[in-house]
Amino acid sequence: MKKHIVLLPGDGIGQEVMDAARAILEAVSDQFGHSFTYQTADIGGVAVDLHGTPLPEDTVRACKKADAILLGAVGGPKWDQLPSHLRPEKGLLGIRKELGLFANLRPIKGFSQLLHASPLKEEVVKGSDLLIVRELTGGLYFGTPSERSEDGQSVVDTLSYERKEIERIVEKAFQSARLRRKHLTSVDKANVLESSKLWREVVEEKKKDYPDVIVQHLLVDAAAMKLVTNPSQFDVIVTENMFGDILSDEASVLTGSLGMLPSASLREDGVGLYEPVHGSAPDIAGKAVANPLAMILSAALMLRYSFGLEEEACAIEEAVEETLKYGYHTADLHIVDGQRVGTKEMTRLVAEAISSQSATESILSCYA
Repeated sequence: MKKHIVLLPGDGIGQEVMDAARAILEAVSDQFGHSFTYQTADIGGVAVDLHGTPLPEDTVRACKKADAILLGAVGGPKWDQLPSHLRPEKGLLGIRKELGLFANLRPIKGFSQLLHASPLKEEVVKGSDLLIVRELTGGLYFGTPSERSEDGQSVVDTLSYERKEIERIVEKAFQSARLRRKHLTSVDKANVLESSKLWREVVEEKKKDYPDVIVQHLLVDAAAMKLVTNPSQFDVIVTENMFGDILSDEASVLTGSLGMLPSASLREDGVGLYEPVHGSAPDIAGKAVANPLAMILSAALMLRYSFGLEEEACAIEEAVEETLKYGYHTADLHIVDGQRVGTKEMTRLVAEAISSQSATESILSCYA
């Protein structure tokens, strides 16, 4: 398979973790016989410094021609005092809009070697492995009107969805559930909100097309409670924009480190932007100690969702887990009796684990 990937390293540790992702993709290419080409472009603070804008037109053009995009991180205190239209984060929001990315996928897994790092009890986190599918372009964050009155004494925000917006995100969630354990939890507030009533209607309609997927409805307050009391009950969670924003951040505590959390933002044809959840971490940039695993796991998501390479994605995920099992960890993690390594060493260990496994081993381990 030949695919073209645009790399957006961004700011801070972005370049370091992007180098790691590329090294892992090269290991996958060698192991499975694929051919990936790469093009690097600027985004975020570095783009402001070099081009006077957080999202240059050349970057937009490159991304629109790509089969998928990998993004490192954007932002940092260096650019905090800039006007809002020049903030590095505007580059990320802009590229999402330019590419029409409507579905945000956040897989969250409690790795056995890191259970002790979660603020939750180990017996609660153990066995948790879930995917949050969040609608990304509608709802309260984008509805109009959204304004304050002239006297400043009243405000209005609008939670607005069209049926087609709900249908496409629910469809993506059902497709994702089929790739996993075939259980879908739809989260809404249908006892109060009209938008949630329509949301629930759409889920009920769509489930007829996926008879192999078990569907559960939960109110958002109940879902928030169950995420920290019984997270292992979830497989795929689908929800609207604001609920997904809150629940995905809540669920991030399961892993014990932001350095373990990948994400994907997709559009309907499968083209996506893949990035770690962590920030640019300017305080450790250039010190070769950044955790590359979230970026590496984001590359695995790219293989799965944009390229349809399930075995290859599983190979990366199994290699990460195997490396952790042997006790190797970066500075943000802690494994009892483990060995601390830097960014490049962690990357090398994961690449070697990929090279040493067979496709059969990786796919069986992925679904064990």
